[in-house]
Amino acid sequence: MFLLGGLCCSFGLAQQSSIYKNGWIDFNKNGKKDVYEDPSAPIDERVKNLLSQMTLDEKTCQLATLYGSGHVLKDFAPTDNWKNEIWKDGIANIDEQSNGIVHFGKAAVSYPFSESVKTRQAFQRWFVEETRLGIPVDFTNEGIRGICHTKATMFPAQCGQGATWNRDLIRQIAEVTASEAKVLGYTNIYSPILDLSRDPRWGRVVECYGEDPYLAGELGLQAIRAIQSEGLVSTPKHFAAYSIPVGGRDGDTRTDPNISERAMRSLLLEPFRKGFQEGGAMGVMSSYNDYNGEPIAGSYHFLTEILRHEYGFKGYVVSDSESVEFLQTKHRVVDNPEDGAALAINAGLNVRTHFTPPQAYILPVREAVKHGKISMETIDARVSDVLRVKFRQALFDNPYKGDEVECEKIVHSQKHADLSMQAALQSIVLLKNDTVEKHDRASLPLSKNLKKIAVIGPNADEVDNLICRYGPAQTAIRTPYRSIQSYLPNAEVNYANGCDIIDKYFPESELYDVPLDEEEQAKINQAVELAKNSEVAILVLGGNEKTVRESRSRTSLDLPGRQNQLLKAVYESGTPV
Repeated sequence: MFLLGGLCCSFGLAQQSSIYKNGWIDFNKNGKKDVYEDPSAPIDERVKNLLSQMTLDEKTCQLATLYGSGHVLKDFAPTDNWKNEIWKDGIANIDEQSNGIVHFGKAAVSYPFSESVKTRQAFQRWFVEETRLGIPVDFTNEGIRGICHTKATMFPAQCGQGATWNRDLIRQIAEVTASEAKVLGYTNIYSPILDLSRDPRWGRVVECYGEDPYLAGELGLQAIRAIQSEGLVSTPKHFAAYSIPVGGRDGDTRTDPNISERAMRSLLLEPFRKGFQEGGAMGVMSSYNDYNGEPIAGSYHFLTEILRHEYGFKGYVVSDSESVEFLQTKHRVVDNPEDGAALAINAGLNVRTHFTPPQAYILPVREAVKHGKISMETIDARVSDVLRVKFRQALFDNPYKGDEVECEKIVHSQKHADLSMQAALQSIVLLKNDTVEKHDRASLPLSKNLKKIAVIGPNADEVDNLICRYGPAQTAIRTPYRSIQSYLPNAEVNYANGCDIIDKYFPESELYDVPLDEEEQAKINQAVELAKNSEVAILVLGGNEKTVRESRSRTSLDLPGRQNQLLKAVYESGTPV
């Protein structure tokens, strides 16, 4: 038995348990307390000592992400074959391990929460006990609206959070996100998003606090401080000049944002400056766009001169997924993965992240060193940044984060659910409630004495497409239709879809008119009849994950699909809408 950092563990094998000493861990299994194993030694000395013992293979493994079970990794638990994998020499971080976003086999053991904690601790134990130097893993995860995990507490999208204008509320949201992440065993949260929504057609506007740098900076600062107050790393994103793609478009066209350097710095960079200089964020995610013809992922100007020299950033930079590969495939500034790795590392990137095996990056890095394209001095600097963060997280003092007992009490507790409701209420924006021409009173509030209600629209009973990829998974969502039924049990509440979020010609149908076909007209007619036979019609319209998300930019801000026709037809029924 050993007791370390409040965690009690037992091992059947003496060889395993022998590395756990009184107050320290013999990570390199040499029987003596090295400087990097000494919790009382200064962090910089621990980093220097560990680095001096590392081979090139071990150093390069600290420069890559391994995506967790169901993404890239296909194992639920460590296997004997791991000794043949490239991560036999360690890995920088494991992203989204057992968080429930990807389902395979037994749902990646993401629930109950205690099982999720056990899987991460088992992974960590393998890296501590089975690799030569025992360097612990940083467990990363998304967290812009609650931790990205099965049945965690969900909060409004960041645009909704921004609409609250409430610093204290944003701090509380981040505290809940961090507390749930902590007991689940995550150590690094990819949050907050500090991009500005400068073009409303852009598909990721929903993920931004708003268009104003002061608002985003102030709210982001609260989130960073709250996350890191729990001993976790806050990794804001996406640095930099990312949120104004050409024409508001996304994906392959997100290059060469058309903005002056003065505006870029005073608008787009200002929230990040505040997050690093005032919030002390220990992480940052580099973006996959370019600026002034130079890809950010390969920009020494952005990743070193601005980020580290001007802003004093002391953590490690992780790439947005595929941004390093885009140096070759999209920006075309390099000819091969080896040159892409060299450009990124020399620019200031620490850890490459992508949904491909880590060797796809680690091996080109080793070749780049072999061919003199990256100096060992640069490799040591990049690895030191990663190790320093791990020491600051106390991973070398207590590698086994999470609490399989407390997680069942804390994650999605009633207290957290109540805060989620408060945040949702404060995020609501009522645009107008004037007297409607056809009726002699304002529409809201609706009477609780209504007996017959029509709930209409493609989002009225939607669940799957209203769950964000970057927030909690498999959450219990009660739709507007179901909620109204529950709220007014004595009323007759009926539902009609009316139309789908998008039509079969979308997105081209945003550019020209396409007549309704018979099926579409029939669905609208059904909704109109339902409205005519009701005291009030509640329409739930808008977009969802089919129209608003990464790689889902719009050409128009009109309601997508046939929703405009549906709204007009129901309004003309004469029933209050």
